[in-house]
Amino acid sequence: MTDWLDGASERNRYRGEVGTPQVRTGQVGRQAEYAPAGYPSAGHPSAGYPSAGYAPQVHPARTVRDGNNGHNGRNGNNGNNGHDGRNGHTGGGGGSHTSRGRAPATRPSRRRRFIRAAILLTAVLLITSVGTYVWADTKLNREVDLSELTDRAPQGKGTNYLIVGSDSRVGLSEQDRKDLHTGGSADAGRRTDSMILLHTGAHGTTMMSLPRDSWVTVPPYIRPETGKHYGTSKNKLNAAFSLGGPDLLVRTIERNTGLRIDHYTEIGFSGFVGIVNAIGGVPMCLDKDINDEKSGANLKKGCHTLDGRTALAFVRQRHQEAQGDLGRSQNQQKFLAALADKAATPGILLDPSTVYPTVSAGLDTLIVDEGTDLRSLTSLFEGMKNVTSGNGKRLNVPVSSIGFPTSKGSAVKWDLAQAEKLFTELRNDRPVSFEGKG
Repeated sequence: MTDWLDGASERNRYRGEVGTPQVRTGQVGRQAEYAPAGYPSAGHPSAGYPSAGYAPQVHPARTVRDGNNGHNGRNGNNGNNGHDGRNGHTGGGGGSHTSRGRAPATRPSRRRRFIRAAILLTAVLLITSVGTYVWADTKLNREVDLSELTDRAPQGKGTNYLIVGSDSRVGLSEQDRKDLHTGGSADAGRRTDSMILLHTGAHGTTMMSLPRDSWVTVPPYIRPETGKHYGTSKNKLNAAFSLGGPDLLVRTIERNTGLRIDHYTEIGFSGFVGIVNAIGGVPMCLDKDINDEKSGANLKKGCHTLDGRTALAFVRQRHQEAQGDLGRSQNQQKFLAALADKAATPGILLDPSTVYPTVSAGLDTLIVDEGTDLRSLTSLFEGMKNVTSGNGKRLNVPVSSIGFPTSKGSAVKWDLAQAEKLFTELRNDRPVSFEGKG
């Protein structure tokens, strides 16, 4: 017993005094440990432990790990009582290594790594989307100012978009014009091949084609290139576009339908071809063979993926259609709905390598009004896409004759009674009752 009390190592383990060489050199066991439950306090001796002057102190910077009695020796080994040595090894009592109270490092869980990756991906997509939005919005050609138009139709319910497909050759080389069967030259004046009024509202989407040969009343206008004034006259609808551009076309449509145009969108041949090619083509199923020499369309009955050149030929051909211009209008609506459906797929919208070429291709020849931004264009595409999902209708304006004789040649005459009923339903954003095909 005396040898145990007099042993330098063990005496210093339990009774070392501050300032002794052992304490200064770190060879003495620390007094600064928690006493485990049941450990005798000063003045209450227990068998096997000295009592004189021993009073364990609490130091929060040290933590007790495993071991039967929970004592930490700085360099000591004690297997019987499970003491932890800072550099030592535990014996039968079973202490564990510790590193100055710090918890051992652990690898992030699989769930945590997945969350981090998801956050990073979302941030990248967000930055890309915002960058694309800002870049594309600055490229929009807002050359039409609807706020300057006079004699406007009253504002109705819902939103009306006028979609115009022009025969502008801007952006096409001589070889392009030959390959696309467009004829003309890059500086030739713009004419319109198609006009679609798209209405969105509480009852879904209505795509209504306005045949370019429609016999309508053209309001008074001034020829932009000559400044000459012209009074009200009767003419074909596409003549309004040729004579006074987008402004006169919008005024003419509002005059004859009573529907106020909220947004104007026009795209030329080059932009149309570019968009179709950028999204990898548009799937289209045909119920008959099409062979039109003038447009260059040569397609067999069945399903195809139309590239830009073939798609342009398809929407322009009309000579094989039994209803002529009305049949072409139906093809144009069908194609635009399919185009919107393809462009809105996640594989297109979330892929920067596709988004940038698609937007760039469309903006090169896209003309919009001052109030149109990318949000408006997105709503336009969503409206067209709704038609393919069953939440909308495709139709032509009600027609009573497709060969109506006029001073300007054969024209398309509207069925005024049915047309007025349809226009009133759209103006008041009510369900459309007309079942004419589009």
